[in-house]
Amino acid sequence: MLTFEQKLNIIETFKELERKDVSLGRVNFHFPGSQFEKKIVVYHLHPNGNGYVYAGHLRGYDTDAKGFVNIRDFSEPALILLIEDSIKGLAEKPEIETIEEKWVNDNGFELTLLNEDIDTWLVYAGDLLDGAFNSYKEAANYLEEEGFTKKVY
Repeated sequence: MLTFEQKLNIIETFKELERKDVSLGRVNFHFPGSQFEKKIVVYHLHPNGNGYVYAGHLRGYDTDAKGFVNIRDFSEPALILLIEDSIKGLAEKPEIETIEEKWVNDNGFELTLLNEDIDTWLVYAGDLLDGAFNSYKEAANYLEEEGFTKKVY
């Protein structure tokens, strides 16, 4: 496992990132050139070596609900690749296809799930916003917990 200092040295080689010291000796790194609302690439790099890198917009990484990957046990090449991928993904806002799904419950009440962009999913009850989520998975989980299933045509 890389130490805090080793990870810090690796991260600081990315000149496009800005260091922001936060509480308890932790450090965040922001990417001001992000084309998304999300600016944090490295989150809460801790002196014990733990920390997170944003990958919510990337495929192939095991992320938490907020889109972060735990980098505690990452090797130097893996950490470099993840940060490079994160920056590249945040630097270019891709054209995304609009997805609109209808979800229905046992009473026939219908909600609409719509993606606003790559990391914003909205649930509407008619014209009223019912909820906003950071991923399709979060939105679908919410709908299922509320007793809705995706409408099949």
